[in-house]
Amino acid sequence: MIIYSESQRLDLTDFGIEIPLPDTRALNAFNHLKSHPELNARIHEWHMEPVREKATRTDLLRVHTKAYVERLFSAGLEDEIIRTFELIDSSGQYHRYNPENAVLPLSDLFHRILERVSGTIQCCRVAFAEGFSFYFGGGTHHAQAGYGSGFCLVNDIVIAIRTLQAERRIQTAWVIDVDAHKGDGTAMLTRSDPSITTLSIHMGDGWPLDGEPYDASGRLNDSFVPSDIDIPIFSGEESLYVTKLEEGLNALEGFGRPDLAVVVAGADPYQLDELPSTDVLNLTLDQMRERDLMIYRFLKERDVPGAYLMAGGYGEQVWEVYACFLEAVLMDLFELRNADPA
Repeated sequence: MIIYSESQRLDLTDFGIEIPLPDTRALNAFNHLKSHPELNARIHEWHMEPVREKATRTDLLRVHTKAYVERLFSAGLEDEIIRTFELIDSSGQYHRYNPENAVLPLSDLFHRILERVSGTIQCCRVAFAEGFSFYFGGGTHHAQAGYGSGFCLVNDIVIAIRTLQAERRIQTAWVIDVDAHKGDGTAMLTRSDPSITTLSIHMGDGWPLDGEPYDASGRLNDSFVPSDIDIPIFSGEESLYVTKLEEGLNALEGFGRPDLAVVVAGADPYQLDELPSTDVLNLTLDQMRERDLMIYRFLKERDVPGAYLMAGGYGEQVWEVYACFLEAVLMDLFELRNADPA
């Protein structure tokens, strides 16, 4: 089941924010699927609209500190958004931000973010019930317990898992993070929770691993807290990516079969991604498709429900990554011709 609503905006330009997260990421991929005659004929079987969940303050408090959640629901919200989205640089100047172009206040962005958290929770519910679900949203894996980071105000991944755990629908989960950036917030939030096992394959250099591992007091930097399985890929190692991912997935199996897997399916390792900080990884479209189908087959063969989140992906071409993957999966699920994932 694919969760998508054209009314759920992803673009940030309404707020004067100039980070390239266009709505076309989802829209073009969805339209590509609709253009396929066989898939369009069965659209009522694979498309879910709208998001019916409603994330609450209680959901956020399962993951984030009380003080931080209170700031998000107070006059301090805009300051948190400015810091999380890096809208002011170290010299006090606007950075990728022009408030004169805004048509909505920054505080309204929080409502959209909560909608995406809701979508992630729903994606996990649907995946658990049906075996597969993809949500065109979510994957904010940098948010920490007491602060936002890297365009991620709250960590919807861990929120969704802990919500389903609190409802006793699931006990254990895997997080398979293939976004270009290390899933540092998820690793930190789950480091003492044996019920959630994390795998992150990411750029070995660059943000968020471009600072010092330890602070002046010898404390480990939050971004360097290890996942259960970390797979750093360095510039020029693209040909090793799929092999290393396969090795990581095989190691993940050693943690025991979970009730649910959440796949943070970022498209930003794609060579046509437009975010400068992802230049370390430049996978071709074929490599991205191989990556995604490897994970799909791995989970399917082990009968592990998979909830996929769109996560990072910047610019006008990244929709191709989602379209290629979802077309192949839907063809497989409906046992149509040219299906190759199984």
